[in-house]
Formats: sequence, structure tokens, C-alpha cells
Amino acid sequence: MPTNRITMRRIREALRLHLQAKLSYAEIGGALKISKSVVGKYVSLARAAGVDWELAQTLADDELEARLFRPPVPRSSYHLTPDFALVHQELKRAGVTLMLLWEEYARGNPLAYKYTSFCIKYRAFAKCQQRSMRQIHIAGEKLFVDYAGSTVPIVDAATGEITQAQIFVATLGASNYTYACATPRQTTADWIGAQVLALEFIGGVPRLIVPDQTRALIKSPDRYDPEPNRTYEEFAKHYGCAVLAARPAHPRDKPKVEGSVLLVQRWILARLRNRRFFSLGELNRAIAELLADLNNRPFKKLPGCRRSAFEMLDAPALQPLPPSRYAIGRWKVVKVNIDYHVEFEAHYYSVPHRLVGQRLDVRVTGNLLECFASNQRVASHAVSTVRGAFTTTAEHMPASHRAHREWTPAKLIAWGQRIGVSTAAVVTWQLERRPHPEQGYRACLGLLALVRRYSAQRLELACTRAMAIRAPTLRSVTNILKCGLDRQGALFVAEARPVIEHDNVRGPDYYH
Repeated sequence: MPTNRITMRRIREALRLHLQAKLSYAEIGGALKISKSVVGKYVSLARAAGVDWELAQTLADDELEARLFRPPVPRSSYHLTPDFALVHQELKRAGVTLMLLWEEYARGNPLAYKYTSFCIKYRAFAKCQQRSMRQIHIAGEKLFVDYAGSTVPIVDAATGEITQAQIFVATLGASNYTYACATPRQTTADWIGAQVLALEFIGGVPRLIVPDQTRALIKSPDRYDPEPNRTYEEFAKHYGCAVLAARPAHPRDKPKVEGSVLLVQRWILARLRNRRFFSLGELNRAIAELLADLNNRPFKKLPGCRRSAFEMLDAPALQPLPPSRYAIGRWKVVKVNIDYHVEFEAHYYSVPHRLVGQRLDVRVTGNLLECFASNQRVASHAVSTVRGAFTTTAEHMPASHRAHREWTPAKLIAWGQRIGVSTAAVVTWQLERRPHPEQGYRACLGLLALVRRYSAQRLELACTRAMAIRAPTLRSVTNILKCGLDRQGALFVAEARPVIEHDNVRGPDYYH
């Protein structure tokens, strides 16, 4: 503050030149040998104190000094300083901003910080928190998922073989509420199955799930536009959420789960390091016990714990779970073969014959195989493990193939007997004498077609002639009908011969 008369005289002169003479700051600074910024400071103090030149002339030096240089108002830190930890938590709620929190804090509080100071002090508080706390996460918005680098050995009690169980970790962004479980590997089924359990653990669905760009989930990894595979896309659709894969080699895209992975390693896996597990279920029960303790541990710099923060922030904002759990399915793109069958794991399943040559999507869920064309299901079968065999639905076959399939040897022979003895003989010959039964079936169906073209009576006569000439083939019977030979008389007729009488001809009595 100014303490001498020379300074006060300079202030009065600066006010006069600006307020009365209307000179600029630079002109006043040049006249009084001071900088223009100092002139601006004096004028600003006068304006803030409501002092014009006329009032300044009536005030003594000490009165003018008191008006311009007010002593600082004593502030009580107890009543003034806001609870920045609570502010930090409240910012995670949807729609809450620093401006809203400042207005609530400053309302009715004459000693409150101005908005700018409030923001500066909050940012200083936020910088003192952990690195993973610097981002502001909206309640119910994101679930971060990842696998820990550490594994847990599982011993097979029967063989002594040791396998390494993988540890899955999921964390909600706003509350840090954490879930962990063990899976056999990190396959697509393991990833998605663990996320299903995580959603059931938190009792709801967030708007976004943030995984790594692992090949088990992401079909086309990309820094800007990664594409999830069909199974993961179906999982997200079932639960009504979206997938936002983190960029490759950018752990800060999912800092919450990175920090939770460390916590799980330190507070769960480290405590289990001396225990021996003989099954995955046993390991998961041990993890669940320690997980409850982890979520109930108090925060160091924030009020409450993960569970209380979850109940206050995330739980009310989560979407409800769907009525049924997602059933993990395997997808495969296949091409329909010329025999209107598709192959899955060396077994062949029929589809409608009109789809021959097209590419279909095959989905296998449990014991059910489904085929989709243009996102419409066109066939479904029970899964078979018989390699090289066929599963065929009659409705998928062409009419001619379906008719062929419906005939059996007994049914064909019975049909031939209804036509006649000779037709039944030709049918039997076809079924017994052909090198392959399929050839016999085709020949018999050819005879069936001849009945529709000619008649049963003519077919029976043609078969009689074919048996007589020892050519009971379909071609022979067809040629007989075409040439009309069936309408001719019997091929072999017994003729009456005259009795020859001659001395040199011995009669039948000679041989007795």
C-alpha cells in the first residue's frame, strides 16, 4: 500500500489526467514518469471503489487511500474451503459440472471463493490424486475390462499336470468397483463369459465396455475404427451396450482397469501365492472372498470405499440386465456345397437347395447349429460329432431328390408286385445285381417314370419281354416300349409239329 505523500499526489494526478483530461494511459505515464500499467492499476482501483474525480477532490489522502486499497477480508478456512473430495465424487454424476457445484457452494456463503479460484483450487486437488483418478468418469458410463499379467497354477489331482489360470479384471469408471475371476485361457468364450459374470456381479449394464484390442474380441484391430467380431458384437447387442476398444499400446485409454489389475495382484493374488488349487472353481471361490475385502477397503484420499461409491454413483445409473443370460455362440462363414450341405467340424448339415453356392453364417450355441442367410435363419440342426456323416432335412431337398429319398428297397419291390410279376422281377434284379445300391434306386425310379409315360399294363409286358431275353435293364425296358415290341406276340411260342413216320426213325419205345 502507498505510505507517502508523493505517491498519493501521483495517484491524484493520474486520476485527474484520465478522468478529467481524458488522456490515455500512455500519455499519463509519459507525463508522470511511470509505466502505463501502473496508471491502469490506479484507474482500476478507483473504478472498483466507485471513486470519480469529483469525489476524489473532496477526500483527504488517508480517506482516498482507504477507499482505493481496502484491507483483505479475513476468511475462515473452515467455512470457506469446499470439500474438494466430495466435489471430485459429485463430478462423476451425469450432468454435474464445476459451475453447478460452485453455485451450490457459493449460495448464501459471503466468504466463498470466486468461480475462477474455485476451479483453480479444485484442479490443484485433482493433481494430487492418483494418476488413474485424473479423468472424470460419468456414473454408469464405462466398464473397463482386461486380463492381469499374473497367472495362478492349477494342479490336476489325478495326473499332477499344472495349468496356468488367467485372471480377468473388470472395473467401473466412476466408483472403481472391481470384479475379478479366473478363466482357463483367454479365448473368445473366456473373454465374453467373464464379462457376462462381471455384469451379473454389478447387477446392471453400463453404456460402454472398454476392452483391449485382443484378437479374441476384435476382428479388425485399428487405431481409429476397430471392428469387433461377430460373437462380441452379438454380446453387446444382447445387453444393449456399446464396445469402445482402447487404442493399441495406450494403457491410459483404460487407466481404471490398469490400476485395478495392480490392486488385484497385490491384495488378492499375493495373498493366495502360498495356496495350492486343484480346480478352477476352488480358485474362484478364494478370489470372491478376497474381492469383497478389496471393495470394502476405505479410499485413502476420498470418502467411503468402492462399494459405497458404487451404491451411490454407478448402481443407480446402470441399465437393467436382460431377462436371460447371453449364450456364447461360435460363428463361421461357410459356402453351400452343390449337394446343398455346409460343413462344420467335419460334419455336413443340409440347408435349402436354393442356396447352393451362396455363403452363409453358421452359429453354434451349445447343441444347436443355426444357418443364416442375409441375417435370416434358414436352417437349424442338432450338433453332431460324427465326422464325415450327414444331417439332412427332407424339406431342404429338391422334389426329385426328396422322392428318391422316400423310396426303400422293400417299398420298390412292393410297387413292382402291384404292377405285375415281371415288373417285380426286374425291380428285384436292379436292387440285387447293381454294383452300388444307388444305381439300383435310380433305375427303379426310372421304371416308375415309365408308368406315367406309358401304362402299367405296357410296362408289365415290356418287363416280361426283357426277362425273356435276359436283359432286365432300364434301357432295355425303355427301348422295348419305344419300339412297341411289348405289343407283339409272345417271343417264344410252342408250335404243333407233324409226326414223322419212317423205318429209319426209331420211336420212343426203342429206348426202353
